[in-house]
Amino acid sequence: MDLATLVGLIVGTIVVVVAILIGGSGLAPFINIPSILIVIGGSFSATLMRFPIRECFTAMKTGFGRAFREQMDDPMALIETAKELADVARKKGLIALENVSVANPLMAKGVQYCSDGRDAEFIREMMTKEINASIARNEMGEKIFRALGDAAPAFGMIGTLVGLVQMLLELSDPTKIGPAMAVALLTTLYGALLANLLFLPLADKLDTRAQQDRNSRQLILDSVLGINAGVSPRVLEETLLVGLPQNAQKADNGNTEDSIAAEPA
Repeated sequence: MDLATLVGLIVGTIVVVVAILIGGSGLAPFINIPSILIVIGGSFSATLMRFPIRECFTAMKTGFGRAFREQMDDPMALIETAKELADVARKKGLIALENVSVANPLMAKGVQYCSDGRDAEFIREMMTKEINASIARNEMGEKIFRALGDAAPAFGMIGTLVGLVQMLLELSDPTKIGPAMAVALLTTLYGALLANLLFLPLADKLDTRAQQDRNSRQLILDSVLGINAGVSPRVLEETLLVGLPQNAQKADNGNTEDSIAAEPA
């Protein structure tokens, strides 16, 4: 689980609740069902109008899971797997890859193409199509949560306008103006909280996940093409490391230096 997402959501909620309680009014005045219905119902309705209904529900179902889940593919683990496969292919030929079990589905498919004798152009074309399809699915989730984040403050303002109209109808009774104004402003509060504490942060986290997934899949494609071309494990590793973020490269270099230092003289 990605603790950053969970901790951020919990801490943000606690901060708001504690700030309200310190004010001395309690939580009850900040709970208004009509305001909640306007913000949540309006935001989801507007989002459903912008995207296909199936994609909306799929994105919301899988989006929460992806946002709270750590990156599934470890780049260094993928490189180690690619080195092992390249070693098998160099020693026993590509046909020997048929008997090798690969955990990653995309890499397994690419290895199957290699063992089937497919050329590099075919492998690149087929795997690129699958990568693009995966990227499109990930981007759709990010777009839907960003749409929710855009709609929530707008419907918060709409709810406030509705509350102001109702307040103006009660001008004959000054004692009702204050409570009515407070209720009118609650929808703006709900919209701002949902947008900035939930929807937009989740959209940004999904965008980060999509970038990580894109990098991992590109690494897998490069690995498979290198294996198919008969590149040596060491050269393949160096080639793949170039495409990794700097922090991952530094971590790998640190591990390499440690292993060298551990070798007897």
